[in-house]
Amino acid sequence: MKDKLSTESYKGVRDFYPEDQQFLNYLLATYRSVAKKFGYVEYHASILEPSELYKAKGADNEELVSEQTYTFVDRGGREVTLRPEMTPTVARMVAAKRREFGFPLRLFSIPNVFRYERPQRGRLREHWQLNVDIFGSESFAADAEIIQVAYEVMKAFGAEENDFVIKIGSRAFVDALALELELSEENTKKLVGLLDRKNKISKEEFESALSELGVPPEKLSSNNIPADVQAVLDVLSGAGIGNAVFDPSIVRGFAYYTGVVFEVFDTREENSRSLFGGGRYDNLTELFDNEGITGVGFGMGDVTMHDFLDVRGLLPTYQAPTHVYMAVASEQEVPHALLIAQELREQGVNVASDFGDKKLADQIKQASKNKVPYLLVIGQNELTSGNFVVRDLVSGAETPLDRAALASFFLSR
Repeated sequence: MKDKLSTESYKGVRDFYPEDQQFLNYLLATYRSVAKKFGYVEYHASILEPSELYKAKGADNEELVSEQTYTFVDRGGREVTLRPEMTPTVARMVAAKRREFGFPLRLFSIPNVFRYERPQRGRLREHWQLNVDIFGSESFAADAEIIQVAYEVMKAFGAEENDFVIKIGSRAFVDALALELELSEENTKKLVGLLDRKNKISKEEFESALSELGVPPEKLSSNNIPADVQAVLDVLSGAGIGNAVFDPSIVRGFAYYTGVVFEVFDTREENSRSLFGGGRYDNLTELFDNEGITGVGFGMGDVTMHDFLDVRGLLPTYQAPTHVYMAVASEQEVPHALLIAQELREQGVNVASDFGDKKLADQIKQASKNKVPYLLVIGQNELTSGNFVVRDLVSGAETPLDRAALASFFLSR
């Protein structure tokens, strides 16, 4: 006998059953709602990009290109990559239509992105990500607005200000420090990498590595706030945001960042980690033409947000989208049940109607398994009298109603 296929999904990706999909829909709807409140408009693009987009100078680091992308050669001999992030894509799109847009341009998208890496808590091989970007503004107020959008997304999920901290750094500050200390290009890259992994190594290891590079630790004091970071902090403070701080170790790993960068961290000990981040990239569109357009933005994934909400009990309770399951006493009531179901649907009620090929007890079990909240049995007595009984499948309570009152009952729940 031929072996059956496994029911397991590909490693590092997820199947979204109804409860999972409902959470994802909630997450994406919240993302969209906040972005639109700030005047951002939605765009989208294919998951396939020419591999050269990620190999180009400044588009990404070598590790991502060589080890973490899903790359293949198509039947036309072209090297293609499943997008590992959205920023190079939106830069390409803006460069292509630059003369048709008004700037500053506010854009957002919620793509799924792919990385070939070891699956672990908060990190999978595919996830959904909110991307928010402003193009065409050099103002520090634009950097601050991007951070404010991120802040408001967190608040929209029910987070309090003490649930997360916004750590702000500056790639310009690091570049200026490297210039002051006359670091080579190689050692400057090593310094950026060291800062990026500071929280993953001991203080002794960090300071030893700094010493090897010739960087005095006091040069990276959180008290020495660079001008660009201070300007952003001032705007955020004026907007009532009190959990943003300067952290010189925040540099972000991507090579294209050029200015203020930030990361949002969970303050809960059992989930103490970076949730997401972003920053300013002032030269990415120059990959496509000679007229660079400044950009600043962030990306927020669904996996880390799920973990953040989970440890705080902020995950929404699943509610079946079906208001009522219509069971039938026998097959002869099916045409009448379908008619009543259609009447209810036309009034805005979501109805699943049985086909009459199962016992009534099995129909009720089916409705309960699918977590439909209400049951309506259609039999000869109900059809003759015009009086029905709605059963709450959670509490067992029963409510007698006439046919005309059914829709208003379900819609009021």
